[in-house]
Amino acid sequence: MQDAINWITQDGPDWALWAACAVALFAGLRLLRSFASALLETEASGVQRARTIAAGLVAKTWSPFLLAISFTLTAPFLREVPDAGAAPADDWLFKLAMVATVIQIMLWIRVLAHAFIEDLVLRDAADPRTAQSMQSLLRLLANVALAGIALVMILNNLGYDASALLAGLGIGGIAIGLAAQTIFQDLFASVSIMLDRPFVKGDFVSFNGFSGTIDRIGLKTTRLKSLSGEQLVVSNGNLLSNEIQNYKVMADRRATFTLGVVYQTPHAVLADIPAKIEAIIARRSTSRFDRCHLSAFGDSAIEFTTVYYILSPDYADFMDEQQAIYLAIHSLFEELGVEFAYPTQTLFVTKTG
Repeated sequence: MQDAINWITQDGPDWALWAACAVALFAGLRLLRSFASALLETEASGVQRARTIAAGLVAKTWSPFLLAISFTLTAPFLREVPDAGAAPADDWLFKLAMVATVIQIMLWIRVLAHAFIEDLVLRDAADPRTAQSMQSLLRLLANVALAGIALVMILNNLGYDASALLAGLGIGGIAIGLAAQTIFQDLFASVSIMLDRPFVKGDFVSFNGFSGTIDRIGLKTTRLKSLSGEQLVVSNGNLLSNEIQNYKVMADRRATFTLGVVYQTPHAVLADIPAKIEAIIARRSTSRFDRCHLSAFGDSAIEFTTVYYILSPDYADFMDEQQAIYLAIHSLFEELGVEFAYPTQTLFVTKTG
């Protein structure tokens, strides 16, 4: 400390000139930053996402970083740099500039990370409240990671051994992870749900024997409203561990049914049944016929299998359309005199003696 004071005292004029030039450069950089920030914010409103990010990078340019850069850039040109032993301030200036540079780089990376998270989470988000919670969680994780990296880099550049710190953080992280394993599992499952989007709010899903409409996706649990009206609360980890059927993305519903007629039905009528059923379905604007065939000679009936599609994902529409088709087929069979078959047994008795 005394050496630094002596160096400043002996080279007072040079030091004063150097400080004045550094402060002038710092003021110029501050003005340039303010001008660039205002320019980018004015032109970025709704025009380009890249301009908005650039404006954020300029706004997050740290004043101590500009000050350290100003003193570092002006030092070699405004005075004769003494030996390291005679000018300990040079070493401290370099270290301070290094620390400011590391912090500044992390601030810029933080802006880019936050922009990436915002685009990833908030894009096409069906539940803004859940998206905001997820964005806050991802931002917190990114901030912690960047702060840890910056701390290790600063300690290494200052000559300290950061291996002990890393080992301690690693052991502590393992202990915390084991103690809160279920919580972290659900948190990362919620991140997976938000990023991969297997379902969103309002989707009707079925899993592990349960069905319901997604009401809210939280950081730990997902809430569903079941068909019977009650609310199902399922942990995100448990939900993703099952196969999920998402009915909301359906464009149509496939329907199939098999009906049987008695063996006494005339051959000509049997041959005409598929065409008659096709005509019934083809007349309906909300259905698409696929096929109808005599499929089997059953134990007590001649069986016909029909496949068609309901052009609506709504289950109520599916049931209405299916009911209308069934009633039309029943009316058709009444007109043709065709009898529906039902399980029967015929007992033949032979008299002997």
